[in-house]
Amino acid sequence: MSIERSYNGSCFCGAVEFTISGEPAAMGYCHCASCRHWSAGPVNAFTLWKPEALQVTRGADNIGTYNKTPQSYRKWCKTCGGHLFTEHPGMGLIDVYAAVIPDLEYAPGVHVNYQETVLRIKDGLPKLKDVPQESGGSGISVDE
Repeated sequence: MSIERSYNGSCFCGAVEFTISGEPAAMGYCHCASCRHWSAGPVNAFTLWKPEALQVTRGADNIGTYNKTPQSYRKWCKTCGGHLFTEHPGMGLIDVYAAVIPDLEYAPGVHVNYQETVLRIKDGLPKLKDVPQESGGSGISVDE
């Protein structure tokens, strides 16, 4: 019998804590302008999970939500402003930012929205113009 792994995470100040269980559906890097602007960085390290894998264990009433588009509901701590997750209802997944899960062995498998990159990363991973076909994208690969 296999034991399901779980990971604990929190916002920057610790007012919001959560547990995520199982294994992510995917891990990688997003280069889209929206993720870059939201994260204030040149790239976003994502981990995608089924929403039921996430349990907020402390501070649920302290989570703010913003959605610029219906595709992404971005969540953050109202106390420190630390980013936590992005719900993607159309994909049926939630992105728990890799940086807020300290014990997860981050193993990226893909770069998405690479056509928008401002930071070229030559790591040998697949680079997709947008997102995989199964997620509603073209699935077209682009050069590193």
